[in-house]
Amino acid sequence: MYQPTALTPSKPTPQLSLSQSIGDNWNLSDNHGDNFTLVVFYRGYHCPKCKEQLLEIQENLDAFANVGTKVVAISMDPDDRLQKTKDEWGLDKLKLVNGLTIDVAKQWGLHFSTSKGMTSTGVEELAQFNEPGTFLVRADGTLFASWVQTVPAGRPKAPELAGFIGFVLDKDYPPRGILTAV
Repeated sequence: MYQPTALTPSKPTPQLSLSQSIGDNWNLSDNHGDNFTLVVFYRGYHCPKCKEQLLEIQENLDAFANVGTKVVAISMDPDDRLQKTKDEWGLDKLKLVNGLTIDVAKQWGLHFSTSKGMTSTGVEELAQFNEPGTFLVRADGTLFASWVQTVPAGRPKAPELAGFIGFVLDKDYPPRGILTAV
């Protein structure tokens, strides 16, 4: 039985190297921003909340770039659903990657759900898929902050995240949540 375990800020994140047939293979260690990489795990093409979130992130890519942060959105979707996500949602600037496996998602402490059938948008859910998770990873590969969810609603907003990153850089704000001996 799988029990999600949270990653610890200031510690290295798990390896994240995904093979995809749409585009090149993608590896976190080769694609970090000057300061951070924002790794957004989303539920998939079937999820209207994911569409909302990813469109908002795309609209704020310049704000993330201004604080030295690259952004990538990752799902378990197969290639055809990834292509539909790009085309139908109009995500022409945001880096989308698929090829996420259950094993890799577990290493990141993500939660999982099973299909409940057709969504409100008329798209069938995958048989199994990850729930959302957002991770702010330093350029050295250590975790700075994370937001892991069990439901599709209530995700961090892109403008607030970009503003937070600016605050962190401006104030040399440390990672929080590192106390493990409680």
